[in-house]
Amino acid sequence: MSLFSALLGNAGAVSQEELKKNYANLLIDGEEIELGFKLIRDLFIFTTKRLILIDKQGLTGSKVEYKSINYKSISRFSIETAGTFDLDAELKIWISGEQVPSIRKQFNKSVNVYDVHRVLATYVLK
Repeated sequence: MSLFSALLGNAGAVSQEELKKNYANLLIDGEEIELGFKLIRDLFIFTTKRLILIDKQGLTGSKVEYKSINYKSISRFSIETAGTFDLDAELKIWISGEQVPSIRKQFNKSVNVYDVHRVLATYVLK
């Protein structure tokens, strides 16, 4: 992911090896990482059991919030692909009972948003 893209707020893909190396301690038995994306310092990881949002806080990023969202609590989601002149694609996720999306993330063009859609559909629509 380029720095320019990150500064615009666009997420880029992170390799599974890097995610496993740094965040394996968050996983439970039988849980595997499917996809992960980095947005400046923050990350979001799609696993076989849940969506993990990692929010690094403060100037140093030493304080970190790990938020787990069970796929069952996601009521709907949408992806918007990047157009010819758009620089990004967008993901929106609604948590049950909410009228506006709880989670909104933008991806740079290097991310295949159909992969994101496939992972969400696989686990949310079970």
